[in-house]
Amino acid sequence: MIQALRSSHNARWRIPAVIAISAAVAGCATTPPDNPENICEIFREKSGWHNAVEQTQNKWGIPPQVIMSVIYQESSFRHDAQPPRRYLLWVIPWGRVSSAYGYAQAKDETWADYEREVGGWFKSRDDFGDAVDFMGWYMNKAQRLNGTSKWDAYGQYLNYHEGWTGYRNRSYDSKPWLKNVAAKVQARAERFGAQYRSCKGSL
Repeated sequence: MIQALRSSHNARWRIPAVIAISAAVAGCATTPPDNPENICEIFREKSGWHNAVEQTQNKWGIPPQVIMSVIYQESSFRHDAQPPRRYLLWVIPWGRVSSAYGYAQAKDETWADYEREVGGWFKSRDDFGDAVDFMGWYMNKAQRLNGTSKWDAYGQYLNYHEGWTGYRNRSYDSKPWLKNVAAKVQARAERFGAQYRSCKGSL
């Protein structure tokens, strides 16, 4: 009887504990910023993101506005962003269009190259700090391999989308839609840059 009462008592405590843990995990999920069009508002809301982007700039030399404009385009600041699904016979889910995942939409093979070169096997594509460090590494190599300025959001986005070899071979010339997207990334980077200069000192 005593054992039964103890078991019942423990069970009553376990249920609230499970609920509390579940709520804590849900609370840790990173949501996109409330105002994704303003880099100052983004960094005021998410100071950890500002720190991560500053660290990336110090390490790789990539300006915050370039990093943030590419993330905006690639994932809309969603930590678990993925490409659309493929469908067999228009009905049966059949994998994804690519293995791209996370804030930076990094593909499996490119992420593996980053881990090998930079180190740190516990990095994650859905962690903002890791994602922007990946982008810094990638854009730094675009400058080193193809001469693309780290301040050139247009050229950096084309490198990012087509790969370093594709960019070097000008594969984007046959994709006017991609050039239009890159121009939007450039325009957003310019807006973000102007905003950032106005608020950097107060962040």
